Amino acid sequence: MSESGTDYGGRGTRDASIVNPRGGGRLRAAHRTGGPAPQVADAPFLEGRAMTGGYGKGPDILHDCTVSVNAGEIAVIVGPNGAGKSTAMKAIFGMLDLREGAVILDGRDITALSPQDRVAAGMGFVPQTSNIFTSLSVEENLEMGAFIRRDDIRPTMEQVYDLFPILREKRRQMAGELSGGQRQQVAVGRALMTRPKVLMLDEPTAGVSPIVMDELFDRIIEVARTGLPVLMVEQNARQALEIADRGYVLVQGRNGFSGTGQELLADPEVRKSFLGG
Repeated sequence: MSESGTDYGGRGTRDASIVNPRGGGRLRAAHRTGGPAPQVADAPFLEGRAMTGGYGKGPDILHDCTVSVNAGEIAVIVGPNGAGKSTAMKAIFGMLDLREGAVILDGRDITALSPQDRVAAGMGFVPQTSNIFTSLSVEENLEMGAFIRRDDIRPTMEQVYDLFPILREKRRQMAGELSGGQRQQVAVGRALMTRPKVLMLDEPTAGVSPIVMDELFDRIIEVARTGLPVLMVEQNARQALEIADRGYVLVQGRNGFSGTGQELLADPEVRKSFLGG
C-alpha cells in the first residue's frame, strides 16, 4: 500500500496487443548489490552498460553507470538532484554521445544509432517537458505518435483510449487545454502509438497532484503487465520504488545502490540518505 493509499499489488492486465515486445511475462528482479548494477542470468531487454559521458565537450556527468530492465518489469532511477538521472535516460536514448560504455536493446548494440533510429528500433521515449503538441487535438497528438507506422493505427488508438479513458472523452480537445496529468497521459499514449519494445519515461509525475500521480502509476503498472519493459526516472522516489521490480539510486552519476524496489525501501542507508528516514 502506498502512502497515498493506493494498493499496487494488483499489477494490471496482460493484454500484450498494444506493444511489440520480444516476449511477455515477468522475469525475476535482481538482488541488491552495494554499488554495481544488478546482474541476472538472462540478458536484460534494455541495458545502458558502463556508461560514461556528458554533454558536448563538457565534463563527464555519468561515470561507469549501468541501468537495465527486463521484459514485463518496471525499473526506476532515483537519486538526489544533480545525480545524473535524466542524463542517464538521455544517454540511453542517444541524446548525448557516450565516451565509454554501450546501449543494448534486445541483444543489439544500438550505441551508434541516432534518437530517431532508436525510435524505429523500438524505443518509446517520453521527455519530462515539451512532450506534447499543445496546438493539436488529443487525437492528432496520438496520430503524430504513429508517424513511423504504415499499418492501420486505429486498433492501437482504441487500446490507448481504453488505457486512458479521459483521452477518449477529450479526443477533440486541444492538448494545450488539458490538465498536467491529462497532458502526461497524452504523452505516454503518443509513445505507445509506435507499438514500442520498451517505454522510457523521464519524471512522468513531475508537477502533478498525489492523486494524479497514483493514477499515472496505475496506468504504468498496466503497461508493464502487458510485457512491455518500463524504465523511468522519478522524483517521487518512495512511491516509485513501491511499484518497481528493480531500482537504481544514482549518486553523482554513479551507481550508488541497486536492487529490487522493496529491498531499496528497506535498506537503512537508502532510507536515511534518499527517502527521508
